[in-house]
Amino acid sequence: MEKSSTFRSQDQKPPHVAIFPSPGMGHLIPVVELAKRLVVHHNINVTFIVPNDGSTMEPQKKLLQALPKPMISSIFLPQMSFDDLPADSVNETRIALSVTRSVPALRQSLKALTESTRLVALVVDMFCLDAFDVAKEFNVLPYMFTFYNALVLSLAFHLPKLDETTTCEYKDLPKPVKLPGCVPVHGRDLGDPAQDRKHTIYKVLLNISKRSYEAAGIIVNSFLDLEPGALKALKEGFYNNPPVYPVGPVVQTGSSSSDPCLSWLDKQPKGSVLFVSFGSGGTLSQDQMTELALGLEMSGARFFWVAKSPHEKTAARFFSVESNEDPFDYLPKGFLERTKDVGLVVSTWAPQVQVLSHGSTGGFLSHCGWNSALESIVHGVPLIAWPSYAEQRTNAVLLADDVKVAIRVKVNDKGLVGREEISGRVRELMEGELEGKLIRARVKELKDKACLALSKEGSSTKSLAEIAQVWVNNCQP
Repeated sequence: MEKSSTFRSQDQKPPHVAIFPSPGMGHLIPVVELAKRLVVHHNINVTFIVPNDGSTMEPQKKLLQALPKPMISSIFLPQMSFDDLPADSVNETRIALSVTRSVPALRQSLKALTESTRLVALVVDMFCLDAFDVAKEFNVLPYMFTFYNALVLSLAFHLPKLDETTTCEYKDLPKPVKLPGCVPVHGRDLGDPAQDRKHTIYKVLLNISKRSYEAAGIIVNSFLDLEPGALKALKEGFYNNPPVYPVGPVVQTGSSSSDPCLSWLDKQPKGSVLFVSFGSGGTLSQDQMTELALGLEMSGARFFWVAKSPHEKTAARFFSVESNEDPFDYLPKGFLERTKDVGLVVSTWAPQVQVLSHGSTGGFLSHCGWNSALESIVHGVPLIAWPSYAEQRTNAVLLADDVKVAIRVKVNDKGLVGREEISGRVRELMEGELEGKLIRARVKELKDKACLALSKEGSSTKSLAEIAQVWVNNCQP
């Protein structure tokens, strides 16, 4: 690939950007891909400064250490203690504290970078906005990168007003929230942190919404053809918001793998397999796992299921919940034998990007994490939307009701998605001649538009070039 001539001077150091992500892999992966684009297309060097969430951080280290040096380097901050937190602390609380408690170490790292590089910007995600104060100390431009879409960003900017003008819990709002260019969103479909206004994490969320206005710019992982209305309102400053730069889809690219599941996919008919995965944090209850298995069997469809051991609590709402139990022990008796000719079940992990890009994959039953949703769109794979936690219900509304690349499952009066519901949704997505046919056509159209957005003259390529020019000039936009 040709490198841009954004940076031309040989008499000074190349511009340098620090990226301070929250520690979760789902937050780190897209900014790693962003860093690659900055290096290749704009000659901007990048240093990752990563807070420690109390774990070994081995996946994060493996990902970052494989990046090209010295253009992309990484600093891992000291491990923080969370002994003072209750055992049932939610994911977002721990993420926010890992960042807040790492700010003094961040300050030392930024000081060293300002002395050794031409540091022009600090890019953080939504959980890291306290780092804006440190950026200002060193006269470095503070930017925010969203690991979510323009709809969620719009709701975040609207949250302070919603907080001031309503008193009930948002799930009890009589009417959906309507914002310019956005699909209406019922209060029950707002993110988990907004569902209990008395909880500490809601106050954290409200503070994040207010501090977002301090950014010199906001980099959005979406693209104009995906969310034209919402991005238009944001770019026009409807919320008196900072400049917005849609640069997506920023997704992980596949790497070579010899995973046995790919050999199995090679043997399946084109577009015939439903990929079933709830992401790195998503688990189901035992009852729900049983309904899913029997629903897949009832559908008669070919499927590839990444299964995890069940948890009665929503495990993804807690941090780093892991299980050494074998998920196969929790499947219905005889399920594997009865479905052996059409299904493959694996434990815990699969190379998702390669699975979605495989010609045999024709659908994706997904938790609707934004990274997964974008990967599905990039590869032209329609979705069954089964949101679990965080902002996934909002994503499901966007994907099913606005973008129209997904069919959303319905929960019954027992709080479960029943086997008949699952079977019907699978059949409609994979071979239906009504809604399924329209969705399959729509996602193919968006696949082409995503490719166009990232082309040399594409909207996202131009948007990233705008930011790069600001950084190279080291001036306010």
